[in-house]
Amino acid sequence: MRCPWCGNGNDKVVDSRLVEDGDVIRRRRECLACKRRYTTYERLAEAPLWVVKSSGVREPFDRTKIITGVKSASKNRPINDDQIEELALAVEETLRERGPEVESSRIGMTVLSSLQRLDGVAYIRFASVYKNFDGANDFQKELGILEKSATGRASKARGVKRVKPQ
Repeated sequence: MRCPWCGNGNDKVVDSRLVEDGDVIRRRRECLACKRRYTTYERLAEAPLWVVKSSGVREPFDRTKIITGVKSASKNRPINDDQIEELALAVEETLRERGPEVESSRIGMTVLSSLQRLDGVAYIRFASVYKNFDGANDFQKELGILEKSATGRASKARGVKRVKPQ
């Protein structure tokens, strides 16, 4: 580390502490040449996440694309910006767990899964664009999937086990 005042490369650390919930180390340093003090911050550099398009093209992941799509799908719905931001962050975290590259189709399915739990109408709207619906039958099919998963979640919440007829 070079002193910002004299440019000397020799210093000593006089104080270190964790900040930002332990994600950052703040270091107070003293230049050994001019004796002035300065502060540095140490953060873990996040590995980039790459999106692999269906054409094979790779591009950096952009969370704002998820936010834009979900905002569009949830227009006039009881979903606020904080919920959308949380959804986008959760999707990104889920994708990062899969490795440094993710297929664009996986992103869409992960967003759909999150929207399904958040708001049914926003889910259908997003699905209609993402899955490229052609007609009313596509909407009916997706509504059936949505209703089936909602029934399953409600049964689990009540502790009811579904028994298949024989």
